[in-house]
Amino acid sequence: MMLLPFHYRVILVLIAAAPTACGLLALSRRGQERDAARMRFQLTAKGSQIDVEVGQGELAVSQDELNRWVQNAADAIVGYYGRFPVPHLRLQIEPSGGNGIRGGKTFGRGGGLIIVHVGSQTPVSELASDWMMTHEMVHLTFPSMADEHHWIEEGIATYVEPIARIQAGQMEAAEMWRDLVRDMPKGQPRSGDKGLDHTHTWGRTYWGGALYCLRADVEIRRQTQNAKGLQDALRGILDAEGDIREDWELRKALETGDRTTGTHVLTNLYEEMKDKPVEVDLDGLWKQLGVKAENGRVTLLDDAPLAGVRQAITGRSAGL
Repeated sequence: MMLLPFHYRVILVLIAAAPTACGLLALSRRGQERDAARMRFQLTAKGSQIDVEVGQGELAVSQDELNRWVQNAADAIVGYYGRFPVPHLRLQIEPSGGNGIRGGKTFGRGGGLIIVHVGSQTPVSELASDWMMTHEMVHLTFPSMADEHHWIEEGIATYVEPIARIQAGQMEAAEMWRDLVRDMPKGQPRSGDKGLDHTHTWGRTYWGGALYCLRADVEIRRQTQNAKGLQDALRGILDAEGDIREDWELRKALETGDRTTGTHVLTNLYEEMKDKPVEVDLDGLWKQLGVKAENGRVTLLDDAPLAGVRQAITGRSAGL
């Protein structure tokens, strides 16, 4: 076997490798082109634009399935509020390990930004039943608050999300009432509690805020003979340009909502619950509303004293 000088062998190796390297480069470019096409898409919600970006990483769902997930959440928001809260939303979907919708954050900067983490193995069935995308979009609908009032931001998002999904035909009312019976006790004050403005535990922030919203919804409907509810108040705040892009005092938001309903329910409940622990008689409230829980199941009783209020909460308020 004849040996070639070293520099000739190097040239031959490079020549032989060149087609393989070019092929790999071409495949890489085609993959990047496919990724780029899959990474970005756009949809609309009653005139507002939602730009979606998908981060690097694998997902078990397609772009069409992601699009449907985002559109369903946006439609639920439009149904509850009458419009989408911001004209242009940036939504970043970040793939992560494992399964499930794994957390989200919403910001007012840049006109509105939501970041949601999705597990790489998440099936499309979990997108269809997901609550988190709608929860994060609800945050867009209320002004940004000081830190001590974070409970009202999370409370509204926790309370409104299932109602908006029910009104959009994406969830059954009985499922929401079952979940509220199970989870509302997490919002009750514990030992050492100093009121919603001063006790920033997870339970008081999310479920204490949701408990405030439920009490407000029921009381507004009582005082207006079921003509108005919390939905009207929150629409009034949004219509006064009170969305996440604006920094408001909490009292301004509550007074704006009260003017919309012609009551003082939001401000009065705030005065009651902000500086001291208030234990709510949930068993009595469920009985009045006609929500009977037994062995993890819920029966809705239409002959209860406030059954009409319960039905109106998940239905459409008059004039909406």
